[in-house]
Amino acid sequence: MNRNRTQPVTILVADDDADDREMIRDAFQECQVADELRFVEDGEELMDYLYRRGKFSNEIAPMPSILLLDLNMPRKDGREALREIKSDRAFRAIRVIVMTTSTAEEDILQTYDLSATSYITKPVKYPMLVEVIATLGKYWLQIVELPGDGNGHS
Repeated sequence: MNRNRTQPVTILVADDDADDREMIRDAFQECQVADELRFVEDGEELMDYLYRRGKFSNEIAPMPSILLLDLNMPRKDGREALREIKSDRAFRAIRVIVMTTSTAEEDILQTYDLSATSYITKPVKYPMLVEVIATLGKYWLQIVELPGDGNGHS
């Protein structure tokens, strides 16, 4: 965590695989880099979270500053969700880091075309995932300055 930061940073993870979500949660806990870590299971749930719809309509959930987005999810995949997020002015400040198993050049190019902040191939082994999360934490929470609430407001 950036010790100079006054606002907590919320990281939202959108991933449909329960095992991956658990490994990601464990890696964040091991690295101690997240102020607040939240999870959604697919693109529809992600958009419900951002728009405060459905099961999130009565929840006071903070807007994420960083979104870790899997591409291949049911109902609405990561590409569709990314397109929707970046087309809505209210969500453009969210740093979207695609973290997926795909290494396809087409996926990499398409997500950068859709304004993804970064593209990371999801490590399959836990020690490598911890290393990736530690690096993400150091870069995004210690080095980079983020808007206060993910929406450009302090």
